[in-house]
Amino acid sequence: MAKGLFGGLKGIDAFGKTMEDVKVKTRTGAFLTLVAAAIILTFTSIEFFDYRRINVDTSLLVDKSRGERLTVKMNITFPRVPCYLLSLDVMDISGETQRDVTHNILKTRLTDAGVPVPTTGSAELRNEIDKLNEQKAKDYCGSCYGGDPPEGGCCNTCDQVRQAYVNKGWSFGNPDGIEQCVNEGWSDKLKEQSDEGCNISGRLRVNKVIGNINLSPGRSFQSTSRNIYELVPYLRNDGNRHDFSHIIHQFTFMDDDEYDLKKAKYGHEMKRKLGLDVNPLDGAVSRTSQAQYMFQYFLKVVSTQFRTIDGKIINSNQYSATQFERDLTKGANGGVDHGVSVQHGVQGLPGAFFNFEISPILVVHAEIRQSFAHFITSTCAIVGGVLTVASLLDGALFAAGRSFKKSGVSMNGSGKLM
Repeated sequence: MAKGLFGGLKGIDAFGKTMEDVKVKTRTGAFLTLVAAAIILTFTSIEFFDYRRINVDTSLLVDKSRGERLTVKMNITFPRVPCYLLSLDVMDISGETQRDVTHNILKTRLTDAGVPVPTTGSAELRNEIDKLNEQKAKDYCGSCYGGDPPEGGCCNTCDQVRQAYVNKGWSFGNPDGIEQCVNEGWSDKLKEQSDEGCNISGRLRVNKVIGNINLSPGRSFQSTSRNIYELVPYLRNDGNRHDFSHIIHQFTFMDDDEYDLKKAKYGHEMKRKLGLDVNPLDGAVSRTSQAQYMFQYFLKVVSTQFRTIDGKIINSNQYSATQFERDLTKGANGGVDHGVSVQHGVQGLPGAFFNFEISPILVVHAEIRQSFAHFITSTCAIVGGVLTVASLLDGALFAAGRSFKKSGVSMNGSGKLM
């Protein structure tokens, strides 16, 4: 009975067998077999290499991070601005303000040829100040000349007088009229550096909110005036040209993960692979021949996350940049641009200003690899598809050959009858 049951299943056999004595082997079939084998080998090899290849998938998410801080790494050269005139200030929308930032910031004095000065004037000046302070009486209390005094109530150095003027909101414009500055030879030091440039480099910590990074004649040169020589009158007749032309060697936004050397290495490799290793402002050169000139950069910072194939996550940032330049000699009236009268509502100040905004988008670059199941499925599809097409082609060629042979025999036979 079992034999009869299984015997009945023969009717649904999808793999019918042909007898060995009815199989016909042809040279065309052999050729198609070799071609099919070569195609299968080639496509399977391509599929295997594709299976082993690591690809990068990019997706966009909403950035849900809160309360984070960013690190701004910069390296900028001002060929015609002395280091004592250059101030680095940071402000953001939360109300936090950092004036004349010096922590993790290095200012290098440059000669008019762009070569670093062998010894820094700030160190020389500081050493002389220490010597003068040692010579003064212990009960000495210097005047702040009307400025807001420090906690001790005394301004014993020229720098303290300058800071007192800043606290009062005054411009520090006549160092020769201040006893501390005269004793320290401060004005002479400034005149010695009047033809120098400055390179400023280092790292800044800023809040991850809208903010500004300003490189300008700030600190004791703060004023509502827009003229650099009104801000710093003792530069007016020094015979040198002063303007804020600059070269941006590096300007990037870093995340805390990039302080880890291993993560930083993986992140750099991912950036290089995706072509993100060069920042938009790296190598930018901005020039002007006017002292009263303002450079503005508007940056859109986008949080970026890299995910490696072995599960490592590296957070970083990238940004886009646009630039705007403004001649301050025209005041609020910006002139006529393509027949349209342009006016500026905010009075400017000479310098380079970087205004950055934080995008709410998080860009995720993840390394991925095809699954083994996908590789097996693709391989089976290649083998089955190629063999099926080769079989159909072989059957068509074989049938065509038989038809030609039969038609030839018929023609020969008909000729003999005639």
